[in-house]
Amino acid sequence: MGGYTEAVRLVDARTARAIVETVQGDLDRFDAPEQPDPTIIALLETPFDSVVEAAAHFDRLERHLQAREDRRAVFLTIYARMTRAVHDGVEDGAFADPEWMGRYLVTFANYYRRTFLAFERGHVERVPDPWRIAFGTAIRGDALVIQDAFLGVNAHINYDLALTLEDVGIDPDRPAKYADHRAINQILARLVDVQQEALAETYAAGVEDLDGVLGGFDETATLMSMTEGREQAWRIAVILTDVGLSPVNRFAHWVLRVTATGGAYVLLGPQLDPALLDTLRRVEQDGLALDDVLDHVRNRLEDAR
Repeated sequence: MGGYTEAVRLVDARTARAIVETVQGDLDRFDAPEQPDPTIIALLETPFDSVVEAAAHFDRLERHLQAREDRRAVFLTIYARMTRAVHDGVEDGAFADPEWMGRYLVTFANYYRRTFLAFERGHVERVPDPWRIAFGTAIRGDALVIQDAFLGVNAHINYDLALTLEDVGIDPDRPAKYADHRAINQILARLVDVQQEALAETYAAGVEDLDGVLGGFDETATLMSMTEGREQAWRIAVILTDVGLSPVNRFAHWVLRVTATGGAYVLLGPQLDPALLDTLRRVEQDGLALDDVLDHVRNRLEDAR
């Protein structure tokens, strides 16, 4: 009965909002590259066998994307660091089941590898909807850097992770595996400031200054936070493990897709004043002072009086 009980918990306000956003969304505007890049294909066409191999390929892919100013590098800057940090935790004995955690990391990395490869080759029918939005937005290059980052986090954690857990198995000794799954949160929490600094240093110096003016987008980022998403992934993995092939299983897959896809649309369309959003883009792209943003906010407040 565990899976049926967990299924009830999937239906919440977050899911309802995601359903609305998904129904209103338009995937056709998120196109793949016109021509596949042979370097990217070569880096991703062979499955990863180890975390070390995955990390090495991610580092090379990140550098290649940065060199060609491809914004898909933004999420990879975050993900490569996360992968190395969790692998260091495995090596340092931070987990009760290091063998399981190693398979967890490699399987997770291969989900990203396969999806990136399919998108690069133009096989968008093989690309899950939240990834199509994330990659397509990055290819266009017209979003905020922080949006590109969170779109990738959303797709990988809110979609790929539950499937990863199903693949590697959450049994036997489910409580111990759940504890290891949750232990990753502590490692990720220590990376938050480092990640933000990396984005600011590599892509947009103004990233570190944006937190105070993002308003509703900050709430959206919290909604799709890594910790919440990882907890949801475990709940869905429990359902997929416990109920087998059944209507509940299909429902769990549907919730997985809709929540991640709707979350991507929410992240892509924060409720920001268009002029302010344009100012934030210029802060990222041109290195304008934060005073420009604050002046805009003050002017908007004056106009509203």
